[in-house]
Amino acid sequence: MKNAYDVIVKPIITEQSMEATEEKKYVFQVAIDATKIDIKRAVEEIFGVKVEKVNTIRMEGKMKRQGAAPAGRRASWKKAMVKLTADSKTIEFFEGMV
Repeated sequence: MKNAYDVIVKPIITEQSMEATEEKKYVFQVAIDATKIDIKRAVEEIFGVKVEKVNTIRMEGKMKRQGAAPAGRRASWKKAMVKLTADSKTIEFFEGMV
């Protein structure tokens, strides 16, 4: 079994994701091979909350180039949107960001 800190890579802090925190929805970058069950267990273990639902999406890396060099690609990654139950507490990490 994976360590919870290996599953959750980092939180995603954008204007849209910060507006979703009012509805107890949080966005994280997760390991590319993590399943929804792995993500749910990791968030519950790290933050001590109850997760209702997990949605995931694989984000394809952007094409990038420098000058005349041939184009390369940034690494692909996986994003998870986590919704907490109504009776669950909020994740304190995100409270100071809004």
